[in-house]
Order: sequence, then structure tokens, then C-alpha cells
Amino acid sequence: MNSSFYATLKSEMERHHTLIMGILNITPDSFSDGGKYFNQADAYDRAMRLIEEGADILDVGGESTRPGSYPLPLQEELDRILPVISHISSERPIPISVDTYKAETARHAIEAGACLVNDISGLSFDPAMASVVAERGAMVCIMHIQGSPKNMQINPTYEDVVCDVNKWLTQQADYGLSQGIPKDHIIIDPGIGFGKTTMHNLEILRRLNEFCEMGYPVLIGTSRKSFIGKMLGGLPPEERVEGTAASVAISIAKGANIVRVHDVREMKRVAQMTDAILFH
Repeated sequence: MNSSFYATLKSEMERHHTLIMGILNITPDSFSDGGKYFNQADAYDRAMRLIEEGADILDVGGESTRPGSYPLPLQEELDRILPVISHISSERPIPISVDTYKAETARHAIEAGACLVNDISGLSFDPAMASVVAERGAMVCIMHIQGSPKNMQINPTYEDVVCDVNKWLTQQADYGLSQGIPKDHIIIDPGIGFGKTTMHNLEILRRLNEFCEMGYPVLIGTSRKSFIGKMLGGLPPEERVEGTAASVAISIAKGANIVRVHDVREMKRVAQMTDAILFH
């Protein structure tokens, strides 16, 4: 699946077709859907629904990384995600991403069927992560974060948020290359909401094309995030679909290749329409 996902990503990029990454949080406390799919049967049913709605990739996570959250013990994370990843990979031929910053979790998840490691720390929290990705032949999404989930929203500061994040992502991608990860196995994500203010997030979206110039596929995750709620007068997560749609359309217009979303059916339509306007 690793090689086939890379081939799919390359082909879809050449066709100017935005890929939809569906979010599957197997957590009791994620900011938007915590607790809804904590039961393994519910998680599997949710995965099947995301596939039916048009997800191109499933992003499976067992630890909430919402602002203020604390790390989850390794074994508890594994117990949450491995049965679901194994079940999905044995039943459906869809690329599976594991949302983790722990190398041991990534290793087990890849063995269970994941082909992409979505690392919110951009290979910076666990010194063994890069070598696990390289040795297992997986792809990796290097995301930017300032601080840790526990403290990242306490006064995040930048000289120029786009330039600073771009520089850090370049540094981490170069580190991944030095550890044996092939360039075509790296995706980058500027990390909307991870150590950024509302204004930082908006600036990143306005200048997203500057990240595309780095030469890696770009993943963007704005779905239902708090900056959308703030810009729309304090709307709760479940009422941020339209705001998410606007951010997804703008992200695609600025060059994003993959959008990570909760509302797959709706954002698939947004992506299809935006792709059609831009490229057909």
C-alpha cells in the first residue's frame, strides 16, 4: 500500500485532483467529535461511512492533540487504534494514515496496515520517528507545531509566521532526508491551530502558495477549528461546516494537495467544484 499510495498521490496531483483525508478520532476528548467513535465497532462503522462519502485517505488517531491536552500512554494509544487499523486494512483497500508522534505507535500501525505517518511534531518529539518511517518505507506528513499541545496556544509568537514556519518545515524535511526518508515520501503541513493565533492561521491560508514552492505535497487541516468559530461570532465546532468549506476552497486555490476534514461528503463536493473551476 505504501508504493501504491505514493503513486496515487502523484497521479492525482498531476490531474489536479485534491485528495480528501477523512478524520477518524478514536478518542474520548477530541475537540470536535471526542467520544463519538471511541468504541471499536463505532470507529469501524465511521470508517466505512467516510469511505462511502468519498474519503481518499483515512487518518486514524488515538490521542487528542487539542490545545491543553496531555500525552497519552503508549499502550493505551495502541489499544485504541491497532484493532481498527487492522480491521480496515483487511477489509478495504484504502490508504490509512496514523496520527501519532510516537515512533513505537507508528511502527505498530505500519505493521497493521498504515502507509502514512501524520506526525504533528514534524519528526521533533520522538528521535526514533524518522528512522522508523525510513526503515518501514512509509510516507510521512511533517507538520509544524510551536510548543506542545499542552502549551502551544499560550501566546504563540513569530517574526513572520509564514517565513518562520516555512524555515522550520524545510529544516525538518532536510532532517528526514538525512535519515533516509525519500523526498517523494514527504508531505508538509503548516499546522493550522498548532501554536498559532487566529491571525496567524489566516495569514498562512492567504500565503499557502509559499509552502507549495518548497517542492513537497501540501496537506492542510482547517476542519472545524477554533479560528473559524472565532471569525464567525463564536460558533461551536458542529456549526463550522460553511467556514471550513471556505477555508478548504481557498487552500486548494492556493495549492493544497490534501485536505484533512471531518465532513467528508460536503468537503469532497467543495474540492471537486474548486478543482473544476481552477483546472478544467
